[in-house]
Amino acid sequence: MIENMMELDKLKEECGVIGIYAPGLKNISQLAYFGLHALQHRGQESAGIAANDGGRIQYYKEAGLVQEVFTDEIIRRLQGDIAIGHVRYSTTGDACVVNAQPLVVQHKGGGIALAHNGNLINAPEIREQLQDQGAIFQTSIDSEVIANLVARYSTTLSAEEAIRKTMEQIQGSYAVALTLGQKLIGVRDPYGLKPLCIGKFEGGYVISSESCAFHVLDAEFVRDVAPGEIVVIEDNEIHSMMGIKGEKKAFCSFEFVYFARPDSVLDGQSVYISRKNAGKILAQEHPVEADMVIAVPDSGTVAAIGYSEESKIPFGEGLIKNRYVGRTFIQPTQKMRELSVRLKLNVLKENIKGKRLVLVDDSIVRGTTSRKIVDLLKSAGAKEVHVRISSPPVKYSCYFGIDTPARKNLVGATRSVEEIRKMIDADSLGYLSIEGLFRSIQMPGDILCGACFSGNYPMEVPRESSQYVFEKR
Repeated sequence: MIENMMELDKLKEECGVIGIYAPGLKNISQLAYFGLHALQHRGQESAGIAANDGGRIQYYKEAGLVQEVFTDEIIRRLQGDIAIGHVRYSTTGDACVVNAQPLVVQHKGGGIALAHNGNLINAPEIREQLQDQGAIFQTSIDSEVIANLVARYSTTLSAEEAIRKTMEQIQGSYAVALTLGQKLIGVRDPYGLKPLCIGKFEGGYVISSESCAFHVLDAEFVRDVAPGEIVVIEDNEIHSMMGIKGEKKAFCSFEFVYFARPDSVLDGQSVYISRKNAGKILAQEHPVEADMVIAVPDSGTVAAIGYSEESKIPFGEGLIKNRYVGRTFIQPTQKMRELSVRLKLNVLKENIKGKRLVLVDDSIVRGTTSRKIVDLLKSAGAKEVHVRISSPPVKYSCYFGIDTPARKNLVGATRSVEEIRKMIDADSLGYLSIEGLFRSIQMPGDILCGACFSGNYPMEVPRESSQYVFEKR
């Protein structure tokens, strides 16, 4: 096991991946750049692109937003027929550049470039085994375990069989785009926890975490990668094989709550419609008399519209967002999160003064951000602030890639709803029920993962260490 728990902390992240296959297209890395722009919401700490030119892989990755990392000169240098791109969130800013992706490794058969979204719950054990066998690791992220295994097996097996063999060993969540040889390959974990889909454009194919990237690339949605599936694009054709068949599907419901862009469609379900439905059901479950419904922009906006439509309370603007400030949910330190709130939001005083407000947000994780927003509104003259959350209380840590804190630091796990209401100084507080969330997504509840709300994990997760509270369900 990894003894330094800060290392384990770095393994938990939420990212965006893209892979583009376009033989003969000179601007393939520019397409990857545009695709990463569309996925920027999935990661704002680092970005990278690797280009495969006949098995020779060139890459560039750095800390920062996509537009900060890449220049025209860098993009022109990354030539090839296949490109892999990645944007990353992590739980700490330490060694961000070292842990940036895509990972590029060399093995007997050539180079491999790999981009991974998710979290392997057994990565420490596999990492230790590989190190005992002489493997050398350059990063502290679990994605390197995947790259190492694929590279090892590729010396004697085909790419497809090497990946299948790797899938037999790793446990957890993963949506992977990788290239080796002349192939672009997409892989999704057997539970389908993380999203991954396929698009087609004139001259090639694209694999992406979300379908929203297809619009900017003028690509047509083909289908989602199935749980446990290995998709291989080669010779301008798609081939598919089953890597590992899962016991059941467990798609991450928090993708619909927070991470995905509203214009994406995940496993056949519109994120926009699901969030709007969540707002409507929230209004049914927690009605209140008020003068205006406002949102915490942007992740609460669609649910607020749904709440307004169902409740007949007018929707209006109460908070203005500075769109050049990153998300506060996964800022590495508490001080940075609090500073980000002041930088990020400003109150539209003329619109909210003297009014009873319904404030709709997507989630409350630690509670400190919500308190500051309520304080901003009341200081600006709001008569009442009724907080409505379009997801259930987050009570359990996620071990599959979303950066939630240890359970002892989750306000939903340590306080009652009434205690949280007092903590954030709201006049009332209502959360969407788990049943309401699943109804809003319009997928059967038994194929969704809601472990962060219920503690019902789709697989066994590690036990408590010095930093995390682990529970088996």
